[in-house]
Amino acid sequence: MAGQMAGQPIFILRDGSQRTKGREAQSNNIMAAKAVAEAVRTTLGPKGMDKMLVDGMGDVVITNDGATILREMDIEHPAAKMIVEVAKTQDNEVGDGTTTAAVVAGELLKKAEELIEQDVHPTLIASGYRMASEKAGEILDTIAKKVTIDDRELLINIAGTAMTGKGAEASKDVLSSIAVSAVTSIVDKGDGNTVEMDNIKVEKKTGARVDESELIEGMIIDKERVHTNMPNRIENAKIALLNTAIELKETEVDAEISITSPDQLQSFLDQEEKMLKDLVDKVVNSGANVVFCQKGIDDMAQHFLAKAGIFAIRRIKKSDMEKLARATGATLITNFDEIVDSDLGDAKLVEERKVGGDNMTFITGCDNPKAVSILLRGGTEHVIDSIERALNDALRVVGVAIEDEKLVAGGGSPEVEVALRLQEYAATLSGREQLAVKAFAEALEVIPRTLAENAGLDPIDMLMDLRAQHEKGVKTAGLNVYTGEVIDMWEAGVVEPLRVKTQAINAAAESAVMILRIDDIIASTSAPAMPPEAMGGGMGGMGGMGGMPPMM
Repeated sequence: MAGQMAGQPIFILRDGSQRTKGREAQSNNIMAAKAVAEAVRTTLGPKGMDKMLVDGMGDVVITNDGATILREMDIEHPAAKMIVEVAKTQDNEVGDGTTTAAVVAGELLKKAEELIEQDVHPTLIASGYRMASEKAGEILDTIAKKVTIDDRELLINIAGTAMTGKGAEASKDVLSSIAVSAVTSIVDKGDGNTVEMDNIKVEKKTGARVDESELIEGMIIDKERVHTNMPNRIENAKIALLNTAIELKETEVDAEISITSPDQLQSFLDQEEKMLKDLVDKVVNSGANVVFCQKGIDDMAQHFLAKAGIFAIRRIKKSDMEKLARATGATLITNFDEIVDSDLGDAKLVEERKVGGDNMTFITGCDNPKAVSILLRGGTEHVIDSIERALNDALRVVGVAIEDEKLVAGGGSPEVEVALRLQEYAATLSGREQLAVKAFAEALEVIPRTLAENAGLDPIDMLMDLRAQHEKGVKTAGLNVYTGEVIDMWEAGVVEPLRVKTQAINAAAESAVMILRIDDIIASTSAPAMPPEAMGGGMGGMGGMGGMPPMM
């Protein structure tokens, strides 16, 4: 990047910086973004394939989840990173539809590139895309249907749709049912429902079939009791949650105790023992028969607790303590003198069970628990990780559906419907934005097209059939990838929350617009770090200019 000044070039960029501008920069960015979308395209839909990702440490991840794939791929190109962001946002907001969002973004850019070649200015395309994505939101709203927290069957279908194609098909029914039960039990009904996913804890253990996974109406803690003499099951548990240690504190001030005779030492030790016994007695007198402690429990205290027939666990994570409080209705206690009966939580049963070779503690039978746990089983680590990702998506979409109470059909039907309505909308516009809106409509059809391709069907025939049905007014007609027929998705129970679609289309449109508006890429190389004194005090941060005078 140089300018002429009295016949001598002035350089304002550091040596080795790269600059790409104009059409070249645009096509560079679009190519990179399209490449990312292509990478995840084959995973879309029930017949999508999985990716195996191996990181630098040799760890293997096998997944079908768009966001996970893009996160694990080490992507360098700046425009490609923007598509990764689309998938990440989709994952954070809704949990499902990550591949859809990335694929739509790539397709929008591909269509934009065709328009740029026909000399439509990128700014016009950008404003057309914005209009189209706004209109798409309105159209989706008109085809959405209502769902409430009591429509268990519909919610199970939503969970099932989210898990389809993610390696969890074989046990989809079991897992969908678990997901719906888990989410419905932790809903906070204020003005509108809110679902806090942190209140669902998923514990994974290998060594059994996926079908043997279960929902615990309470908590699972991956720890065993501190002392083998303690009972390993307690019915009608009264639970004390302590976030203070059951051990003697060291004095804060430096103090010395001088002991001159053996019996003084003995009485000192007796006194320590008595203080510990007093602490334990306070717990016993409160009526608690189960103690969960966030910090340590002294060996002597363990002995006293065991003698009193109390089940105790120590060093429990803070997050688990909070979940325990929500599940059992207990209050976290910091001071032993303060323990009263009302602070204790209740559970029908606290017991230690052996799961997959490890001892775990189950707190079950809590009435109306506001935190629950899911014990996931699977044959191997990789299977169980893959199932966990599928289950996570299912939990999230059920939560979103309960919060928004709006659903659309799946199987490519909303995309075809929106594309059709956008074509009609484009015809009402004058000016070149019309071309951009049409391009947007065509781009959305990439979803049904990809579903068909991944299932080995003819995409053109399928799209024709889909459009024909939608033109007849069957708004929920979608593609059954197993039979290759166009059927009513609503009746087939393939349903998704409205937010999955609106979020995917909006995020894809926004990032496509952002990439389109770039016409200049200036990439500086990383310069070797220079000591500050070599930069000459006053230049400060300008040291990277190769010591040239600051002629900007």
